[in-house]
Amino acid sequence: MPSSRLRRGQVTNYWPGFVDALSSLLLVIIFLLSLFMLAQFFLGQQIKGKDTALTRLNSQIAELTNMLQLERSNSSDLQNQLTALQATLVSTTADKDKLTAQLASIGTGSSDKDAQISSLTSELDNQKQLSDQADAQVALLNQQLAALRTQIGALEAALDASESKDKQSQTAIADLGRRLNVALAQRVQDLSRYRSDFFGRLRQILEGRSDIQVVGDRFVFQSEVLFDAGSADLTAAGKPALDKLADAIKELETEIPPDINWVLRVDGHTDKRPISTPEFPSNWELSAARAISVAKYLIADGVDPKKLVPAGFGDNRPLDTADTPQAYAKNRRIEFRLTDG
Repeated sequence: MPSSRLRRGQVTNYWPGFVDALSSLLLVIIFLLSLFMLAQFFLGQQIKGKDTALTRLNSQIAELTNMLQLERSNSSDLQNQLTALQATLVSTTADKDKLTAQLASIGTGSSDKDAQISSLTSELDNQKQLSDQADAQVALLNQQLAALRTQIGALEAALDASESKDKQSQTAIADLGRRLNVALAQRVQDLSRYRSDFFGRLRQILEGRSDIQVVGDRFVFQSEVLFDAGSADLTAAGKPALDKLADAIKELETEIPPDINWVLRVDGHTDKRPISTPEFPSNWELSAARAISVAKYLIADGVDPKKLVPAGFGDNRPLDTADTPQAYAKNRRIEFRLTDG
């Protein structure tokens, strides 16, 4: 406490406060960007499944289109064959009529005429066989053509159904994206409201303590409140403040609906003066150990462990970069952040 009176007696330095405010603004921006990225991630996961279905539908449509073109090509070939056979049939019928007329005009008076009649009769029989074969081929081609027309109709119906389903899927994806954005925005607003209530409650509980502050979206304990120098063991003097914090967290657990994912992050920070002991080889290990000690104490006080995330940052996020005892004290801290899970 004498050191605190000495600091208050010195000339007020506004630069650390300005840096702290600027850092708070930057952290708020980072937090909002994190929320936006999380929303985009969930939206991407939802849309990814729809995109897969849409790709599959597009593949089916392409396959049906290829099959339809193939069937139409086969139908055109069969139509050409049918036209050629019909022309052959007409020609054969004309030859048949010509031979019949020749046979009728020939008499029965001589052996040459008999031979000619026999030859013509044989040729007429051959023409009849060709005509019968042509008729059979024409009938078969007509059947195949009818079957192809049926298949083409079925393919066109399937193609129309696939295109309709594709449009419905695209509409559903757009609607899902809008609903997801609305839901995420609502959850962010809800969590912000509970964070504001939580920090307001902590201000009332810890009112009058200059070593504990609410800065933006952070609740800051100076390390000296909770730990001795170079130690990660909680002091007896710091435990009452953590007991009050645990009561506020437990009350918050009952108020926030279960469908809102949230956690209280416990961040440990040190100043930039290096430490190297068998227990803590670096500032990073010391900051992490202190964050874990605070989290364990809150859990022992009844806080749900799933709602606590201890993290150590060492000296990587200083609030004041000056090489002064005041800057070192300001950077040695434990921060609590209420954020989404």
